[in-house]
Amino acid sequence: MRRVEPSGFTKISALGVEEQRVWVVIDIVSPRQTWASLGDGYRVEVKIVLDETGQAIIVPMGALFRRGDAWNVFVVEGGRAHLRQVQVSHLSARVAAIAQGVGPGETVVTYPFAALVDGSKVRLQ
Repeated sequence: MRRVEPSGFTKISALGVEEQRVWVVIDIVSPRQTWASLGDGYRVEVKIVLDETGQAIIVPMGALFRRGDAWNVFVVEGGRAHLRQVQVSHLSARVAAIAQGVGPGETVVTYPFAALVDGSKVRLQ
């Protein structure tokens, strides 16, 4: 990928759906014979991978919250919520990759309410 434009724009589709778009300039690196039949004005749909991690601990964004400058989550252990500071390696709109602070298979509280404190009893639903 050569360039992603710094700002997007809104376009209304043929079905009347409002879509957010951004211009991206890419270079085709596959052999010419695989794309030689493309012409000017052809539409190409691509999947652009911005980052890739072999194995990651993924939590929903709704589990993360800030305390000062640090990201935190509540991890459920033995029916209680325990506050943990985590190190986030990557964020998206829906999930976060955790570098430290949460292990594989641990349960986190999503959308914790303001009164939840370290050691509070919780029930899984």
